[in-house]
Amino acid sequence: MTQEIHGSVADGFEAVREEFAALVASERPDYEGQLCAYVHGRRVVDLWAGDGADAQSLYGVFSSTKGAAHLVVALLMQDGTLEPDRKVTYYWPEFAAEGKGTLTLRDLVAHRAGLVGLDSGFTAQELTDDRVVAERLADQRPFWRPGTAFGYHALVIGALTGEVVRRATGHTLQEVYEERVRAPYGLDFFLGLPAALEPRFRSVQPMAPTATQQALLDLAPTGPHTLASIAFNQHVPDPVDIADYANSRAVRAKGPASAGGVAAARGLAGMYAAAISEVDGRPPLLKPDTVAEVGQIHSVGYDLVARAHKSYGLGFQATADTWHPFLGAGSFGHSGAGGSQAFADPRSGLAYGYTRRRMAFPGGAAPENERLVSAVHKAALAA
Repeated sequence: MTQEIHGSVADGFEAVREEFAALVASERPDYEGQLCAYVHGRRVVDLWAGDGADAQSLYGVFSSTKGAAHLVVALLMQDGTLEPDRKVTYYWPEFAAEGKGTLTLRDLVAHRAGLVGLDSGFTAQELTDDRVVAERLADQRPFWRPGTAFGYHALVIGALTGEVVRRATGHTLQEVYEERVRAPYGLDFFLGLPAALEPRFRSVQPMAPTATQQALLDLAPTGPHTLASIAFNQHVPDPVDIADYANSRAVRAKGPASAGGVAAARGLAGMYAAAISEVDGRPPLLKPDTVAEVGQIHSVGYDLVARAHKSYGLGFQATADTWHPFLGAGSFGHSGAGGSQAFADPRSGLAYGYTRRRMAFPGGAAPENERLVSAVHKAALAA
């Protein structure tokens, strides 16, 4: 039985609804997800499907959280509160241990610190608390000479940049985000989900790979002490399952800035719309020079953790190079392990957000984003 598609699209975006409906029809019967897009600050796509889901349902968005974290960093750089080319130790003196004293904030945010995890790993409880993660990392020897290469700081980048934010402002990154971004726009994108909103959270459903997909996973190079294992904290005796991480109330309550965010597609797209466009009479959060700087590629090439070609701007993924080459140069955003994706394309004025409940193979932005983004982008260019 084909699921019903809910929501609406603006004139000219009918093809997006058709593409979303085709996706839902091709998915498992229990598919649940949301799609939202803005163009020049106007919401033009607002769709969802799934038994019991609605536009306000909230999902664990894993690393799409990093987009919110680094929007905060961008705002503070724009204000002059943070200076990207200062050494991290200017804000956080203890960071100098083990040869990290020369690293700049710009290199830290661009995944160039070589500080992807701990030799001994973190406990599940430690991973809920960014301040604890940062304190432990301050004493860790980097896994490559800082600034000479880059690799995805999957579970720790938000704690590292968050500690700089806390030292510079006296407030946590989550507090700055709430005050300057989420609350003013009423965004359904939380770094710290209030208990009163817990009924809106839809628990993450683990990925169920097909036999072919499992065979591919089995062929992937793994080992208990690889850089990837350390970065994803899989080298500890009892590693946390990624779905269990998002389903933990402790994680949702504290909103770790690397991967602990909770959002609806409206919240994801709305945040990026607010970043680059006038929304509801409010001016864009980011000035044109800041938009250009955060979208400028800072790290590109072989990612030592992902073992693949990747591109990063200032904390954000360079979306056009990493995911969708048809997007405009300078597009920036982030994907999440559960399949979510969100970004801004300043050249077309597009802001995009997608969530899904069941984790998608093989992780990161779900494959269907390719056709959904393409449909939205084509409609945006024609609008």
